[in-house]
Amino acid sequence: MSPPVAEYHEEDALGKAYDSRLMRRLLRYARPYTWLVLSSLSLLAVEGVLQLVGPLLTQRVIDVALPARDVAAAGRMAALFGGALAFSFFASYGETLLTSLLGQRVMRDLRHELFAHLQRLPVAFFDRNPVGRLITRVTSDVESLNELFTAGVVSGMGDLFTLVAISVLMIATDWRLALASFAVIPVVWMTSSLFQRSVRSAYREIRTRLARINAYLQEHITGMRIVQLFGRERDELTKFDNLNRDHLDSHLRSIRVYALYFPAIEILTTVALASLIVAGARRVEIGALTVGTVAAFLQLVRRFFDPLQDLSDKYNMLQQAMAASERIFRLLDTPLAEGLEGARGQRFSQAVTLSTHSSRVPVDARRKVTIEFHDVWFAYDIAHVARVGASGEHSPEWILKGVSFRAEPGQTVALVGHTGAGKTTIVNLLLRFYDPQRGRITVNGVDIREMPVDELRSLIGYVQQDIFLFAGDVSSNIRLSNPLSDEQVALAAARVGADRIIRRFPDGYSHVLGERGASISVGERQLLSFARAIAADPALLILDEATSAVDSEIEAEIQSALSVLMTGRTTIAIAHRLSTIVNADEILVLHHGQVRERGTHRQLMAKAGLYERLYRLQTGAMSGRGEERALASGM
Repeated sequence: MSPPVAEYHEEDALGKAYDSRLMRRLLRYARPYTWLVLSSLSLLAVEGVLQLVGPLLTQRVIDVALPARDVAAAGRMAALFGGALAFSFFASYGETLLTSLLGQRVMRDLRHELFAHLQRLPVAFFDRNPVGRLITRVTSDVESLNELFTAGVVSGMGDLFTLVAISVLMIATDWRLALASFAVIPVVWMTSSLFQRSVRSAYREIRTRLARINAYLQEHITGMRIVQLFGRERDELTKFDNLNRDHLDSHLRSIRVYALYFPAIEILTTVALASLIVAGARRVEIGALTVGTVAAFLQLVRRFFDPLQDLSDKYNMLQQAMAASERIFRLLDTPLAEGLEGARGQRFSQAVTLSTHSSRVPVDARRKVTIEFHDVWFAYDIAHVARVGASGEHSPEWILKGVSFRAEPGQTVALVGHTGAGKTTIVNLLLRFYDPQRGRITVNGVDIREMPVDELRSLIGYVQQDIFLFAGDVSSNIRLSNPLSDEQVALAAARVGADRIIRRFPDGYSHVLGERGASISVGERQLLSFARAIAADPALLILDEATSAVDSEIEAEIQSALSVLMTGRTTIAIAHRLSTIVNADEILVLHHGQVRERGTHRQLMAKAGLYERLYRLQTGAMSGRGEERALASGM
């Protein structure tokens, strides 16, 4: 039985405008690149100081050089101003280059950590979270943090330094004019506060709408064959248009806020300039103030409001980064699958390192393992199970109920039963995609929950009905993580007859497959999957109707290879066609999560129970819907 349908949680709730805990956690990603941060800050400080050169030279030219008609002095000052502009250009160039390098490296490290973490999360997590939303975390949300490091934190500190430097110079030059210039700052602060609240909400809406679009696209592009087969193009386009329009409306709301904010700041800057002129005109008339000082102040005020406006914009960038970091760290804080905990925040090659502590499984278990289920109970809805277990009011929807069996080396245990009986769930538990709520599963007497997951899965070769192949060449899909030579890959393919179809590919084993192996047939994909399982040389084989998509000739070759491979190994086979498991050492007949019958094919046929009726139904000895309904209801 399959796990429950995923719940598409929306993340519309607003967190804090600024969360110091999140910011400290974000800044840790910049710690390895401290030299980039310090170099950028140094260049920003130089750039801030150079912004003061122009107003000072202007004052000197107007108050000294022009009254004295000193053309040479005016020329020297013009040359100094040109030199200051050149230095400012190179400082700005270097600062932009270094902050961009910082942002890109932080983004690379964070994406590596996210992807490494995603690979170690339990399968149940992916049942609950759409793939499109997870893609948004690794791409769009990380990009928001890149903008924070590239044009936010370091540049914001540079803007603060420039504001302080200009303020000190203005007050030192003439404190009365400085106060006149600062008179509009409270209004600027109120305007910026309103702007920040509006934009913060708009950014969160944009992110949520984008996640919905990505989730919708991923699902419908993957299922495009079904969309076209049932003629759903127009209906799905209408749904996508609604999502797309919501995303557009969110962007337009943020644009309207910006369209109001920047003109408002420009008006307030003009008011500050006007108040400066009014305050200085009378004092110039009575000789208490020079024209050069007023001219210098006009330039300083313009330079003062530019970083002030930038700081407001950067604060809004901070809101966007906070919203993105909430989601990213919520993902990174999701508990890992037990046994797959690794170092976090390190380089990718280190981050994916799996637990290597001893599992207490004997060394020779690579070839001989005994699997045993001890009174195993399982329900997919874990939260419901916990809630019911605490209250004791209702029984949870158990998928498995007290399942017990043993599979020893050299034995084949087959699982049969109607759809939803629990066959696939048994395999999911054995692979530790999920853990049972009651009972335990052991390998050579050791509870699999005490084993590192990577060590457990290295013992298993799994051939599924729904074959997944990666976009890559044939050899890499057969080899996967096993360090096999080309000769060993070819031998594994030959043992299952896959070499016959591989030779037909234009580039043989180097032939590049399409996404999910879509460029080849289902039967060819299944043969490659079988070669992959054999190449791993596993101690335990799990076969989910492994020959369902191949023709009779290839099936005979596979069955012959299986007889060699299964010698001395433990095999668990999920059977949909009962004719494929008549030689199994033990057959378990599952019905509504319970083992109703067990035994060999001959023994079960002699019992004339569930198995005998199902077998005769499949082989045509019985017919009619009534017999099938009787089987599903338990007969």
